[in-house]
Amino acid sequence: MTDTSAARSVIAPRRWILDLGATALLTATALVGFWPTFAGASFLPAAIGGILLGLGIAALAAWRRWGILVVTGLVIAAYLVFGGALALPSTTILGVIPSLQTLQSLVLGTVTAWKQMLTTVAPVAAADGHLIVPFLLALVTATATASLALRLRQVGWALIPPAVLLMLVIALGTPEPAFPIVQGIVFAVGATAWLALRQIWAPQNSAVSVGQVDPARASHMRMRRLLAGAGVLAVAVGAGVATSAVAAPAEPRHVFRDAIIPPFNVRDYPSPLQSFRKNVRDDASDTLFTVEGLPRDARIRTAVMDDYDGMVYNVADGGPTSTSAFTPLRSDISPDAEGIPVTLRIAVGEYREVWLPVAGEPTEIRYSGDREDELRRGTYVNPSTGTAVVTPKLRRGDEYTVDAVIPTIPDDDQLAEVDFGKVAQPKQSNVPEELAALAAETVASAESPIEQVRALEAFLSEGGFFSHGLEGEVLSRAGHTSERITTLIGGDQMIGDDEQYAAAMALLAGEVGIPARVVMGYYPEEEDSGQAVFTATGDDVHAWVEVNFDGVGWLPFDPTPPEDQVPNDQNTKPRTDPQPQVLQPPPPPQEPVDLPPTLPEDRESEDESINLAGIIGTILLIGAISLAIIALLLSPLILIGAWKAAKRRSRRTAARPADRISGGWEELTDRAVDYGARLETGGTRPEEAAAVAVSLDVPRVTVLAERADAEVFGPSDPTPEDVEAFWTEVEEIVGSLGERAGFWKRMKARLSLRSLLTGSAISSGLRGLRDAATARVRGGSGTIEGKAASQSTSEESETP
Repeated sequence: MTDTSAARSVIAPRRWILDLGATALLTATALVGFWPTFAGASFLPAAIGGILLGLGIAALAAWRRWGILVVTGLVIAAYLVFGGALALPSTTILGVIPSLQTLQSLVLGTVTAWKQMLTTVAPVAAADGHLIVPFLLALVTATATASLALRLRQVGWALIPPAVLLMLVIALGTPEPAFPIVQGIVFAVGATAWLALRQIWAPQNSAVSVGQVDPARASHMRMRRLLAGAGVLAVAVGAGVATSAVAAPAEPRHVFRDAIIPPFNVRDYPSPLQSFRKNVRDDASDTLFTVEGLPRDARIRTAVMDDYDGMVYNVADGGPTSTSAFTPLRSDISPDAEGIPVTLRIAVGEYREVWLPVAGEPTEIRYSGDREDELRRGTYVNPSTGTAVVTPKLRRGDEYTVDAVIPTIPDDDQLAEVDFGKVAQPKQSNVPEELAALAAETVASAESPIEQVRALEAFLSEGGFFSHGLEGEVLSRAGHTSERITTLIGGDQMIGDDEQYAAAMALLAGEVGIPARVVMGYYPEEEDSGQAVFTATGDDVHAWVEVNFDGVGWLPFDPTPPEDQVPNDQNTKPRTDPQPQVLQPPPPPQEPVDLPPTLPEDRESEDESINLAGIIGTILLIGAISLAIIALLLSPLILIGAWKAAKRRSRRTAARPADRISGGWEELTDRAVDYGARLETGGTRPEEAAAVAVSLDVPRVTVLAERADAEVFGPSDPTPEDVEAFWTEVEEIVGSLGERAGFWKRMKARLSLRSLLTGSAISSGLRGLRDAATARVRGGSGTIEGKAASQSTSEESETP
């Protein structure tokens, strides 16, 4: 073995370790950027699994010298086999074995997972299928990077996939970076060190003659270069860190998520508070829904409203100054919620709304029944308010389970020193002007934030009267417009129900800077609270106010007077503020909303089923047609590769060892013909070796040809070790041809038909006949005779 071969045999293993380790480091560094997107390390198992699978595929393919088609097939197989366990464990059997649902989700996820993650407000939940994105990126990037590093002499090309991945993770992530300085330092230092070590360990730089360079001096020079490189890196890192401290960007970075609008607008649905009086009037005795597991004093909320425009209190649409931000339903909705965990089982009766009844801070919502998938896909949740919207609308028979956290409510003594929370809320518009003075006067004597809230609550609940305005009750108009609130506050008597009092208190609080919002929902009477099953009817509908306290959260307050506190002739309440009130002219009437025509529920369900089936059928049809077209286009290439692989396999597994040696030489000449060598028909091995050595500049083949003749025409069959060593040398020569040829010429050679159709095949056939004849002579005679016969045959074959 030459000095160069010895150096190469020592360097190859550590170079593989370097390439695979650097690939893993750079890929993992780029993927760490998903940390804010998933609010933690929940994506790491999928990412690490994808990296390890990619490294394994690249190493195996490089060792076996498999082409790009085989590598692609292995990547697809690894994605389908291991994707369930790493990205979709909830759909697998026993958490490992892929099910039909797993395979379907993985196939569709290659197209839909990107959109789902971008249209979901971060942080996204790992359990909702979003792990497909980091797993797929890790698998493809690790395979591509390691394959390029192990197969190319210039490792710089292998830096392209991780660099692209780094930019892609930023684009798919959030405006808040993960660890930008650490990522930049690790990526830059890792890439630079990788390039430097690959240059030092290159075979041409390792085969140094001791006669030319003193070993001690060579070692000193190499160490000096390493130290100089490390110093340059240290200076660059220090400069980068120092610069980042003073050159931080003035604006957050822009990502794909900023340009994609989620397919949901809460303003498509009217405010639930507008239907308050209708619920009271029409559903008083109807069972709207039942709740199992509702704790004592807990409330079921349907919507939280914090945006007032003078006409209606509405659920905010998610603007920059709003507490609302609706996102598609996911697991772990409120990961930071604190309180008492409960599980509620809710069955829908006559309830026909889009506002989903929940309690506390919901952490997970699970549907059951025939419409499970439809309801889950159509549910959007605002984690900051706990409001959930079901776009298909609930109907009788729907059932779902809510895992929630019920916050503990401190008493007034515990809140005595607590300030109001600093939360962003929409700016209210068209608020009656007199509310500012009235609110300031009401809270003037309060000494603490909680006392201010209690003062506003008592002003309404103790100074007002209750009436729904139904038959047999005192007149009380519905609505909570600016005119209606002015009439409530400015009249001789305050008369209304939850709708007016909750809106009035929230508006009064806002005038003195108290963060308040209106909540609508259901809860039982005090004597019925804590029962096993709460049956919600129209009689149980309520509206109340929530105020935010710093470090505590939103706490409920009830400004509505008791239902038995009704006006009559004897209890007419004089106004505490005798100053004249200037009534504001009512705002112009709101134009009626053009609603789409209502279809029967059966017709809607039928149309949705037909549309869903049509969409799925179209997707499958397009996928089948695409696969068929791809298979048709690639079929000639696959056929050529399969044909050559079959010939190679039959040659290497021939029955007789001499035939395997002969087959190895035929494999070498076939590949040489594919790379452009021209061989004469019927030539001997030395003649073919001379032609290959001249045309392709491979002098080693002449020695290999002599070795093949010696093994085939020798007195005894070659041993299995001889056969394996011969084939190993053949593969090294063929591999060197590919490395020198470059990527495109190598691909052209792999798809070439010259070795299958030209004279090399005929030469192989003629040579096979000669070898077989020699074998028969050797088999029928003794050792000496067999060798003489072999020599005679060899001489005859070499005679022109």
